[in-house]
Amino acid sequence: MPNWLLPEHIQDMLPDEAWRVEQMRAQFLDLLRKSGYQLVAPPLLEYAESLLIDDSHDMDLRTFKLVDQLSGRTLALRADITPQVARIDAHLLNRQGVARLCYAGSVLHTQPAGLTRTRELLQIGAELYGHRGLESDLEIQQLMLQSLSLMGIRGVHLDLGHVGVFRALVNHAKLDKELESELFAALQSKDSAALQALTQPLDTTLRNALLVLPSLYGDCAGVLARARDLLPDYAEIRAALDALQTAATQLQPLVASVGIDLADLRGYHYHSGMVFAAYHAGSHDAIALGGRYDDLGKSFGRARAATGFSMDLRQLYRLLPKQAMKPGVCAPHLDDSALREKIAQLRASGESVVVDLLGDAALREELQCDRQLVLREGKWQVIAL
Repeated sequence: MPNWLLPEHIQDMLPDEAWRVEQMRAQFLDLLRKSGYQLVAPPLLEYAESLLIDDSHDMDLRTFKLVDQLSGRTLALRADITPQVARIDAHLLNRQGVARLCYAGSVLHTQPAGLTRTRELLQIGAELYGHRGLESDLEIQQLMLQSLSLMGIRGVHLDLGHVGVFRALVNHAKLDKELESELFAALQSKDSAALQALTQPLDTTLRNALLVLPSLYGDCAGVLARARDLLPDYAEIRAALDALQTAATQLQPLVASVGIDLADLRGYHYHSGMVFAAYHAGSHDAIALGGRYDDLGKSFGRARAATGFSMDLRQLYRLLPKQAMKPGVCAPHLDDSALREKIAQLRASGESVVVDLLGDAALREELQCDRQLVLREGKWQVIAL
């Protein structure tokens, strides 16, 4: 096999993509900086138990592991940066009040999320610690949507869910962990036949509530009205539906549409409250994900209220129209102080100036310049090629 080939679903970023992705990263971080978020940069490699803290079988399968030659312990290449940021908040910053943190870095997956997706994602995100109220959920959701808009992503559909609805039903039914896991799997796949069989031993109220959950998705107003009619009047469920109603109302101006999916239990073992996902017409997969995860920090000995979101810049890049790089100015390769001064002036003004080392007119197109520096009347001037 040629040694220049890369593993499946691992790709280089060529200049057009690399520059655009870097521009998007800078736009995102600047927005977060202006919103009071502080940048952290955790390592790519950690002990496996520090990264696999949410009891998620899916995350375990998605994570590359290896043996540390120094300690003999199992190391892992991160598949998600959120657990690392939770560790930083819990043990390194150790703040008592609200902490706002953001990040941008590569993560690796053993399997791609889709046929056209890479296994090396460039994950960006923001996390807010130390506040349990709806205000912090809304701040994070608004920042996610503002970030997408800033990077040129338009026509976003936002799906909202709340794992507290399913959790309230499970708690009131006093289900054992095995049945809870089976119900969770059936709801995730919207398997009505499995739900019918699994809920057979439950009382009528809880059985009907669990059976109706897969149908509670779609238009925000309609779903929430049906949910209030069909689900038990538990305080936890009322609070969850009220929070979803408020969030949908406040976020509507930032998106093309808002939907509700009460059977969306993505990250159920990870999240503890409202969850959300952004979609775009150009992609079947979610382009940004997030939610509340108040219990994650206890794995590091310090539970903190927390909510956040993340997205993959490489996925977002593929949704944007191609954008040609601004052509530069071609300069001759000469030992001339006036030429060097002119080049410095142009670069200081924001122009790209490329020195033509070979001086071969046949290869000049590769320099991607539409102007050149020429000496006229004793002065270096920029003229069109």
